[in-house]
Amino acid sequence: MTRFVLAIDQGTTSSRAILFDEAMAVVAIAQQEFLQYYPQSGWVEHDPEDIWTSVVETVRAVLRKADVGADQVAAIGIANQRETVVLWDRQTGKPIHNAIVWQDRRTARACEALKAEGVEPLVSEKTGLILDPYFSGTKIAWLLDHVDGARGRAEKGELLAGTIDSFLIWRLSGGRVHATDATNASRTLLFNIVENRWDDALLDVFNVPASLLPTVHDCAADFGETDSALFGHAIAICGVAGDQHAATIGQACFQPGMVKATYGTGCFAVLNTGTDLVRSQNKLLSTIAYRLNGETTYALEGSIFVAGAAVQWLRDGLGLIKTAEESGQLAQEADGDQRVYLVPAFVGLGAPYWDADARGAIFGLTRATGPRELAMAALESVAYQTADLLDAMHRDWSEGETPVLRVDGGMVVSDWTMQRLADLLDAPVDRPVIQETTALGAAWLAASFVGMWPDRDAFAGTWRCDRQFLPAMNAATRSERLDGWRDAVSRTLSRPA
Repeated sequence: MTRFVLAIDQGTTSSRAILFDEAMAVVAIAQQEFLQYYPQSGWVEHDPEDIWTSVVETVRAVLRKADVGADQVAAIGIANQRETVVLWDRQTGKPIHNAIVWQDRRTARACEALKAEGVEPLVSEKTGLILDPYFSGTKIAWLLDHVDGARGRAEKGELLAGTIDSFLIWRLSGGRVHATDATNASRTLLFNIVENRWDDALLDVFNVPASLLPTVHDCAADFGETDSALFGHAIAICGVAGDQHAATIGQACFQPGMVKATYGTGCFAVLNTGTDLVRSQNKLLSTIAYRLNGETTYALEGSIFVAGAAVQWLRDGLGLIKTAEESGQLAQEADGDQRVYLVPAFVGLGAPYWDADARGAIFGLTRATGPRELAMAALESVAYQTADLLDAMHRDWSEGETPVLRVDGGMVVSDWTMQRLADLLDAPVDRPVIQETTALGAAWLAASFVGMWPDRDAFAGTWRCDRQFLPAMNAATRSERLDGWRDAVSRTLSRPA
């Protein structure tokens, strides 16, 4: 009987199910978007039931498309939007509140208060992170303190908390398994990435009861199996990783010094630092890249909150385009002599600025500026932000030459955007043949665990480049454009850089 592996790619705006065969080829894809909720300025929520329904329906849909039975699926791998958290009832599995999304900024004041108390050095030493609303710890605390009765119920052991992977595992397993992996745990502000455990001192800082939290496994491990009633047959869950970690694996960035950047709603650049936990001096994050066979591989990461979301804003907010694909064509037709800068700080700025109170702005407008130039500015903003990240990475990681950047995500289909990225980085940009790298990484974790796909080295040997973009912009123009960008960013910051 032919065997398959199923990847669940649960993202910020949609859930996808991707079925791969034994040769690592994509057999079928199903995708379903779900609603975004914005209760107040800077707040972003999801209904966990929407997420759950979209996951179940896409899994069923992809099996129907491929005419594959659940008994033919050897294993499931899960990749998920990170830092987004849910609290749910241990008995019923019902969430007690909407999920608070990674983009949400409601805990900015709480983070500032903790900084004022002087606890950030302790948090950074143990987690590699900074105190920012981006991460999960203050979100969990907010839910405990703002949902009626939640803290009391948590202290009685009646509630569970987790990132989206944990919520899905709990639901998929029929409430039998409460688990996560090391990558998702490492983004909570509660997990000691040196000792690989939930940290009592951090739990005290954020006032989070340990009883809420899941068991932490390697990325490729036994996470239980699905309830047979869901898909007609129980399926083993054998791989879990946060989406950016799954993409790092899918891009085969297994060697120290290799870098990938994923361009979805946001952009996340990850530099593999091997078994060395490198402490950033340039406001990047030190994090777990992946944990396999009990061995932890670390990374430096830069997080951009708005990448593809800037194109969505052109479409949904301004109505300048009808489809995201139109942005690249408009940018190509734009007046290249105009210096229009969009700083997309719609929910603050991430690395290397970390300014939760910064807000978006457009600079350089003239009477000649139109939709084409705004589209160009939106796409260029992604390249400029990536340049900021790679500059910080280069200063933190000085070993060897600047590496080629491997890219993936929805935005990389635009040749114009990828060429401008190479131009502004002054470095080659490689787009892979298989662009479903997040799903591929999750699938490899599961398939390798059950012996269906090759080991890490052999898997890395299967990576193929679709197209390499080489820099073609002259140094003077590049320098002028980057200086203009940095000046624009400085004008949006809520406090001096």
